[in-house]
Amino acid sequence: MRDFSADHRWLSINTATVRRQRGQDWALLEIIDACAARGIRAISPWRDQVHAAGLAATVRAVRDHGLELSGYCRGGMFTYADNAGRQAVRDDNLRALDEACELAAACLVLVVGGLPGALAGRAAHKDIAAAREQVAEGVAVLLEEARRRGMPLAIEPLHPMYAAERACINTLEQALDLCDALDAGRTGALGVAVDVYHVWWDPKLPAQIVRAGSDRLLALHVCDWLTPTTDLLNDRGMMGDGVIDIRQIRSWVEAQGFAGYSEVEIFSTTNWWQRDGGEVLDTCIQRHRQCV
Repeated sequence: MRDFSADHRWLSINTATVRRQRGQDWALLEIIDACAARGIRAISPWRDQVHAAGLAATVRAVRDHGLELSGYCRGGMFTYADNAGRQAVRDDNLRALDEACELAAACLVLVVGGLPGALAGRAAHKDIAAAREQVAEGVAVLLEEARRRGMPLAIEPLHPMYAAERACINTLEQALDLCDALDAGRTGALGVAVDVYHVWWDPKLPAQIVRAGSDRLLALHVCDWLTPTTDLLNDRGMMGDGVIDIRQIRSWVEAQGFAGYSEVEIFSTTNWWQRDGGEVLDTCIQRHRQCV
């Protein structure tokens, strides 16, 4: 396993980690400048932040600072209630795919969606099996376009607490089942993003990481699970502050040949989003060396 204690060469910052500091949005181009000033070599921006900054301006900033993208957040949300919704989903995912290509991202991360309408508080139905069928359909359609563009897709399984609203793919096993169904030849076009916050609890995790292998392991996201947690979405912990054995999970992933970035992704309304952005980045660097 790689030794991260001496430097932060393999640290990436998911820009949601510093998106809103002390009640104010931190502009993406400023985040990029701050990362570059600290020798952080990679980021993973969210689409809304890119749209606010402008795609062309973001591409220039990434290029001028010599940064890489460990991923692009995000595509997905494939479920729909009617034909108009299906077309809207497909159109938006094509836009996300093209943006990822413009930014030369390592992959487009897919949060697949839950029951249609549930995120807005009005689920169209209770058939999660049907939702998973729509997800498979949506990934299959997007995969053909992704292959043409040479942009890998990374399915991110989310913790089961998000099954209704955000993602009905909830274990690494489910994500890999979908990969095997749609990309049986393991072409490198379809894989997974392993976010320790979502999968650390799973007793099948070590075996499923072995099953994934280097060709399916496209991204590694790190943060920590706090006890007690005050919010299931926006109370993620800084690495080392919770109960996840992050280094153990990284060792399993790297044993399969993963040699990419460890991407810090923290949503923290009452703690890290209330601090100065530079302090958060400096802490990410320190904890990456100590705890990842």
